Amino acid sequence: MTLKTPDDMRREIAERFKGRRLSQSVTQRELAVRSGMSLGSLKRFEATGLVALDSLLRLALALHCLEDFDRVCAGSSELEGRTLDELLKTPRKRRRGRAK
Repeated sequence: MTLKTPDDMRREIAERFKGRRLSQSVTQRELAVRSGMSLGSLKRFEATGLVALDSLLRLALALHCLEDFDRVCAGSSELEGRTLDELLKTPRKRRRGRAK
């Protein structure tokens, strides 16, 4: 399991949005107008990943990926409901061919 920091995730999300915008041949100005946010806010988001949640959702709507947010915190994994402390205390499974 790879743990990412909030900063890592914020920047990755900003890069994904920028990539999606570019793949659709949409300028920053066009996307700002479509999403109802200022051009400066959009530029800041793409550079730093900082944006209000409402603005992020409006960007997702304008880029046709709002449905991706349905999966955020949806759960249904084997790790659901366990704290980080519980996960760290779980004994590791032995790998075949390795001595303790």
